[in-house]
Amino acid sequence: MDWLAVSPPVLILLFGVAVFAGFIDSIAGGGGLITLPALLAVGLSPAQTLGTNKIQSVGGSFSASLYFIRQRAVDLGGQKLTIAMTFLGSMTGAILIQHLQAGLLRQILPLLVIGIGLYFLLMPRIGEEDRQRRLSAWPFALVAGCGVGFYDGFFGPGAGSFYALAYVTLSGFNLAKATAHAKVLNFTSNLGGLILFMLAGKVVWSVGFVMLAGQIFGARLGARMVLTKGQKLIRPMIVAVSFLMSLKLLYDSHGADIMLWLASHW
Repeated sequence: MDWLAVSPPVLILLFGVAVFAGFIDSIAGGGGLITLPALLAVGLSPAQTLGTNKIQSVGGSFSASLYFIRQRAVDLGGQKLTIAMTFLGSMTGAILIQHLQAGLLRQILPLLVIGIGLYFLLMPRIGEEDRQRRLSAWPFALVAGCGVGFYDGFFGPGAGSFYALAYVTLSGFNLAKATAHAKVLNFTSNLGGLILFMLAGKVVWSVGFVMLAGQIFGARLGARMVLTKGQKLIRPMIVAVSFLMSLKLLYDSHGADIMLWLASHW
């Protein structure tokens, strides 16, 4: 697909989708569940959709990460090991997704995502302030870095929420600080996945560059609100996005069965 294959109105629509997704993703994660259906709708194959989504995700996560770093909300020096393991995990996941089916992951992911939403909903004081760290550098790098990074390279939606949850529960970060650090790992895993998809020729650059511009703009707006609004904004956003993501994933996996059941009972 080249520039001529997509009409200007569609490109403008994709730009708007990317702005909105970048804004949401920089605050609560889950932007992929907005952009992936949009990319599929314009005619990209599933592999091209995942690859092209990575380039615009790299733009959004880089924009937010750069803002957090410049505002001194992120300690890069203390995250070197986690960043390295995240990169390794994401590249491994991106390799496997091109050879395996993600069907099982699609089945269990809604439960994992709704679990995140329930956790922040039922524990309203979580992330209000820094707490004692539960895992040292190496175990945290393996769990949050390599583990979530692998998931992000393999499939992706909601990875930012998983990173943030890991920082809150395992590193004891407050929610705003966790969100800032999570975005750096999100950029790392997006970059690792993008490299593998590029090598496999699965990136549609014409669409990707348009959405990248939108992601950069939206992510910067969202990152600014994270530092100004803090937990008052982030926690309800994570809860809302988690439940919406779960509904979307359940419908994608079982939509036909749900419609048949409704038709038979109504």
